[in-house]
Amino acid sequence: MKLLLQRIFLAGILGISLPCASAQNMLCQGNYWTEEEAAAIHTQFAASYQNLEDWEHRAETIRQGMLQGMEMTTLPAKTPLNPIAHSKQILDGYSVENVAFESLPGLFVTGNLYRPLAGDGPFPAILSTHGHWSDPKDYGRYRADMQYRCAALARMGAVVFAYDMIGYGDSDQCDHKHPKALKIQTWNGMRAIDFLLTLEGIDPERIAVTGASGGGTQTFVLAALDDRVAVSVPVVMVSAHFFGGCSCESGMPIHKSEHHQTSNVEIAALAAPRPLLLVSDGKDWTKNVPVVEYPYIRNIYSYYNQEGRVQYAHFPEEGHDYGINKRQAAYKFLIQHLELQPGEWLKEDGKISEEGIVILPTEALKVFNEDYPRPGHAVLGNEAISKLLNP
Repeated sequence: MKLLLQRIFLAGILGISLPCASAQNMLCQGNYWTEEEAAAIHTQFAASYQNLEDWEHRAETIRQGMLQGMEMTTLPAKTPLNPIAHSKQILDGYSVENVAFESLPGLFVTGNLYRPLAGDGPFPAILSTHGHWSDPKDYGRYRADMQYRCAALARMGAVVFAYDMIGYGDSDQCDHKHPKALKIQTWNGMRAIDFLLTLEGIDPERIAVTGASGGGTQTFVLAALDDRVAVSVPVVMVSAHFFGGCSCESGMPIHKSEHHQTSNVEIAALAAPRPLLLVSDGKDWTKNVPVVEYPYIRNIYSYYNQEGRVQYAHFPEEGHDYGINKRQAAYKFLIQHLELQPGEWLKEDGKISEEGIVILPTEALKVFNEDYPRPGHAVLGNEAISKLLNP
């Protein structure tokens, strides 16, 4: 395996194609490298480009490798979204409504739309993704930390869309571990931007995405492939040695092909020179961000003379979550780069108040229920979804 890895790495650096027989398994999953191997390999990666032109050539190779690995070199047709919205609730400085739209005919993206009650717009818009916390009592987009950040951002003037991963919440038309989950969720993210841009008063130049864990993967993958994302805040996910442990993150060969090898660090760096905040902690695979991942990405930003646009917020005593300190770091960055208006929500200590935010019960946030059933033309089952992806 090590010999194969070395051959593939050298082929990528030298632009050589390897025979198919030597590259049977292109998936890079979980702790694919040790921390020491990852640091050394990224030193070799960095030596393969010396200036902006070199980096942009490598960036295009990585981006095309992602699209090829996700079977998205030709994107699906953008069919009508057919949005659904209901059960709007007016709360303290923001509203929440339950919404869905079709990313493909019969495939529904489901979630909640948070809007500010004050201001005339145009408003920035934020996609809020979630990770693999699967306890039914602390789950997906219904989690308290998800509701806190969406509501807090809405109160500061953003329109925020929190949406389900496939297999979670209302998005139960197929299993979460569908073999093409990475493709489905990436396409859903692209269509979620389309959806936000159909709303009145949205500023298309101020689109952001943020999420933790598997939601962090969605964040940096979407920012890498869709340049409408102006600001990216992946939380507790960008790692030199860890490639994601779920099929929705690394179940398709986006990191390696017969002629290249990359990592989530370089995929996150494809956001350059757009603003990027890495949020990390000391108790998971992001523990080395201050000394490995951040310096690597900052060097890439230096080619654009935009080092100030990439930052990190590291919490060495904390673990794998989107907790209050991580949210405060994200708020500060998003206020700066989306021109949010903290106003009365800015406390004397410089932090953003989350007081008055109501943590709603799951049933209040559901899109489909007895009163609002899922449309009868919904495509159901893994096999049917696969056929929808490849008609």
